Amino acid sequence: MGKWVSNTLILGKRCMYTKGLIFLNGTGVELHQSLLLRAYRGEKTARPPVWFMRQAGRYLPEYRELRKKHSMLEAIRTPELAAEITLQPLKRFEFDGSIIFADILTPLIEMGVELDFVEKEGPKIFNPIRSSADVERLVIPDPTTNAAYTFHAIEIVSRELSNRNIPLLGFCGAPFTLASYLIEGGGSKSLLATKRFMFTEPEAWAKLQQKLVAVLSGYLIEQARHGAAALQIFDSWLGYLNPGQFERWVVPGLKALITAVKAATDVPIIFFSTDSSTLLPQIKELGADVIGVDWRVPLSAADRLLGSRFPLQGNLDPTALFGSRDYLEKEVRQVIESGRELKSHIFNLGHGILPETPIANVEFVIGLIKSISQ
Repeated sequence: MGKWVSNTLILGKRCMYTKGLIFLNGTGVELHQSLLLRAYRGEKTARPPVWFMRQAGRYLPEYRELRKKHSMLEAIRTPELAAEITLQPLKRFEFDGSIIFADILTPLIEMGVELDFVEKEGPKIFNPIRSSADVERLVIPDPTTNAAYTFHAIEIVSRELSNRNIPLLGFCGAPFTLASYLIEGGGSKSLLATKRFMFTEPEAWAKLQQKLVAVLSGYLIEQARHGAAALQIFDSWLGYLNPGQFERWVVPGLKALITAVKAATDVPIIFFSTDSSTLLPQIKELGADVIGVDWRVPLSAADRLLGSRFPLQGNLDPTALFGSRDYLEKEVRQVIESGRELKSHIFNLGHGILPETPIANVEFVIGLIKSISQ
């Protein structure tokens, strides 16, 4: 197992932590001194650390080659495959952080959700929620075994990356976004079914949020216990709500989730949502440590709306990676320049990297960022 030494659980040459503990890499250097974790703590760094959302995935030929042999669920549920995919971009690019290859929906499977990823359609839920009875049937699984394949993958990757002083991020979907998938049964252009359920079944909606908070808090805490050095919450569909709807139907669940995770672990919590700049004055009260910003709002404007209290992560438009080198350099420099005025800045995209993204432009952006000193 390991032993406790001065409040630190030593596991071989590496240690993982929940509350009050530190990470050590294989040389004894504390991982929390890495560029990324320093920026997440609000420290000014010589340059912004950089990683990309969805940096492991379809834009890489080695990923596409692997996926010819394995389905999406198989890749996620086989720890060695998930670890290999997670590490693929780190073999090509000098990212300062990594994020585990998983999907926001997989923790729902053991709740009784029938899920698959359909070619050219994306995630599909075959027993969607249509009534309060459907909410009641959802079970809350043991957090130590729910999606345990992801925890195992995190252990593999964090061991690999610790000697390179590269933190690994874990993540989950937010209660609202996952509830929307459960109710819609997949993607949606209006979230009509979700919003109708919220408005007409308030008690069932509250119960659904409570169950999701219970599952997701355990899921995030276990990721930290197995080696994730930071945790990101994705609320991808938040932009469908106005401030009043957000406050009434979503904020209680988000606050409960973040509070529960913070009670058990000291790892930074990043909150990311899309098309939600009108909600930033409320987002700043959720309790997250870092706010991810999409490309639709300038970093300076987001910072003002957030009260200049947070490290910000973002926010290059993913489609800028398809532009000419001159255009791309201008956009990257603009993001970096905006980041200089922040408490601290982590360079990222304003959403996930797109499948057709030119690999050479990813390499160009990383090299450019690393050549610029703050």
